[in-house]
Amino acid sequence: MQLPGPLKNILRGARGGIPPERPVPGANPQRGQYPSRIVRGEDIVGTRQSRGLEQFFGYIRDQAGLTILDLGGATQQNVNFITNLGHRLYSEDFLQILHETFGVSDTVDQSNPGRIDYFLRQALDYPEAKFDGVLVWDVLEYLEPPLLAAVVERLHKIVRRKSYMLAFFHSDLKLEAVPFYTFRIQEVSQLQVAQQGTRRPAQLFNNRSLEKLFGKFESVKFFLTKDRLREVIVKV
Repeated sequence: MQLPGPLKNILRGARGGIPPERPVPGANPQRGQYPSRIVRGEDIVGTRQSRGLEQFFGYIRDQAGLTILDLGGATQQNVNFITNLGHRLYSEDFLQILHETFGVSDTVDQSNPGRIDYFLRQALDYPEAKFDGVLVWDVLEYLEPPLLAAVVERLHKIVRRKSYMLAFFHSDLKLEAVPFYTFRIQEVSQLQVAQQGTRRPAQLFNNRSLEKLFGKFESVKFFLTKDRLREVIVKV
């Protein structure tokens, strides 16, 4: 697919080889300049309040010129919202790169060291202490332990100390399949949620396992929501 020039700067990785040091331009993009991520069968669930998102923006609201990473892929709403706050945004379609690297099967092997290294170079190839915040969303649920450990270790390196990450995890540990969401920022505490079907998570987490997962980080704070999502603020 031929992408418009500006969008090539934010959709890199396995399908483009675009140099990594090209953020979304800091100027406010015009409506329609950056199309939403192309998906099939997307169903808009609605909007939801997010205390985790509100907390994330609360930490950066009095600052300008920060560098934020969005692992949910480039969506017009998120690009507009972040750049309108005066920050720079980098976007990675994390799950798309995951599928291109390991395949789409629920039983795919994510333990091969060579493939793990390749994936990190495609999805998270940034210098140390590059980012002032990361919107992780729910992507970590789909990583097997070897790949998950490598991704969390890389995030710890590329995010500046005293900065924050926002991640979502399903709180019902009995689920065999979980809704596969796209999150679009509407306000500092409000998200539009779109579902693209369901998929099997690689693993589900309780509070203790999340504290262990982010053991190298300074702190982990939890918000449990009515729709069985655990919102997590991680301080680097």
